[in-house]
Amino acid sequence: MDSVITAAARALASGDPLGALGRVSLRDDPSALALRGIAMARLGDFERARTLLKQAARAFGSSEPVAAARCVVAEAEIALVSRDLARNDNKLQAARNTLENRGDFANAAHARHIEANRLVLSGQLDMAEKLLSEIDAQNLPPLLQAAHELAIAGIATRRLDTITARAALAKAMQIASHMNVPMMMAEVEKAQRILDTPAARLIQNGQERPILLDEVAQLPTPETLIIDACRYIVRQDDTIIALASRPVLFSLLRMLASAWPGDVSRDDLVKTAFHAREADESHRARLRVEIGRIRAKIRKFVTIRATRDGFVLSPRNKAHIIAVLAPPVEGNHGPLLALLADGEAWSSSALALTLGCSQRTIQRALDDLASQGKVQFYGKGRARRWLTPPFPGFTTSLLLPGPLPGT
Repeated sequence: MDSVITAAARALASGDPLGALGRVSLRDDPSALALRGIAMARLGDFERARTLLKQAARAFGSSEPVAAARCVVAEAEIALVSRDLARNDNKLQAARNTLENRGDFANAAHARHIEANRLVLSGQLDMAEKLLSEIDAQNLPPLLQAAHELAIAGIATRRLDTITARAALAKAMQIASHMNVPMMMAEVEKAQRILDTPAARLIQNGQERPILLDEVAQLPTPETLIIDACRYIVRQDDTIIALASRPVLFSLLRMLASAWPGDVSRDDLVKTAFHAREADESHRARLRVEIGRIRAKIRKFVTIRATRDGFVLSPRNKAHIIAVLAPPVEGNHGPLLALLADGEAWSSSALALTLGCSQRTIQRALDDLASQGKVQFYGKGRARRWLTPPFPGFTTSLLLPGPLPGT
């Protein structure tokens, strides 16, 4: 490798993509093409970066398999940042195997980080954790150690393990500060803000207050019945009742829990759960049926008593309390906004893949959000990308795909 390529690589490693481009912008040999591609990616021109990296990989060919594999890893990282989650990962896995077999363990570990982060985005936390556990982090270069800690923090945050997440982020910040890499420091600070801003609202005894992820993680106790409106579950300690497929039941239960220890009138229950303007006898009959179904679902924890005007929840143990865990902001399309709140540009196909629904459903939801000014897009056709700046004042970790705590 000549001195110009070495200088450009060092400029990229120190966070100076413009300095790297200034050295190799007029060269078209494979090494220069690869460095130009990485520099363009750092500057946000992902399409041009992908083209340059593909050209570099073809130019390296089978005569330089390690260099070609590094180009494939760099292209996979661009796909991750641009949220192209539908791409085939066979090339990345083949490149990782090549790097490991040829002794380039640092770039092989970087490939594992990319795979793990992609799995985290789609909620496959166990598989991501398994990939990370196979990395010998102690022998990685400092910046890759910081990236490793960031990946660990991302998994821990999704699992609501805030102690592990904070410890990992502290290590990552220490490394990034010591190496004086502003881009890595900004990435760590972004992850830390998620832990330091309200993640949900807790409604209890008729009062509402914002809470952090730390407090959310401590909520499931034997004395507290949680009506989780972020994941549509009822939870007490380690017992979970899923009601995502029964929206009417959950709506009624949430109203009763929000008013506890007071009651809710029959007319209010009918109007909210059944979207009726006025409650007639047919609505009241349906309400009695749905209340009976709720009683059967939650009879282990609480009973529902009829009052003169409506219904009220009554814990079987008088020492127990009832609380509602509500999203930070009410409205439709919460999980969709949670994904877009990371500030990255997503395709509708990637959003559909992550949320497990049809692309047409996602497109309708995006059009609805765009008409309300909550999201914006650029590009046309298959190149269209959707994004929104993070909402100030709260994080949306509870709405992201992933397993429930304790399952």
